[in-house]
Amino acid sequence: MSRVEIAVSVRAGASAERVFAVLTDWPRHREWMVLTSAEVREGDGRSVGSRIAAFSGVGPAGFLDTMTITRWEPPHLVEVAHTGRLVRGSGAFRIEDTGPGRSVITWWESLDLPFGPVGRVGWLPVRPLSEALLRLSLQRLARLAARPG
Repeated sequence: MSRVEIAVSVRAGASAERVFAVLTDWPRHREWMVLTSAEVREGDGRSVGSRIAAFSGVGPAGFLDTMTITRWEPPHLVEVAHTGRLVRGSGAFRIEDTGPGRSVITWWESLDLPFGPVGRVGWLPVRPLSEALLRLSLQRLARLAARPG
């Protein structure tokens, strides 16, 4: 299996505390993560060992990404192990304060590509699209977190 890494960062006009609160409100993922909805399947969703399921796609066409929270350090870090059939590896969101009411959000993934050599070749054209979708999602998260309330 081939492992790939991807990371994107965006600036937010909101504190790390606010970004972390919106980010870890799992049902709200559909408001900012492109074509994705998430739910807590086991635990409280706010501690190590909690299990999350995220569906990415349109209608029935898509895939389920199951995860287990492996690190929980509010308001700066949440890390997961991807445990699904298609998505395997680890991922994290890190939020760093950069000043009053400002932060930087970084989303990184270290993924095991499926389908052996075919998956590795297929990753080449998919990587730029993946980076763009992650960046767009983080920009949407930053805007949502910056809203009052």
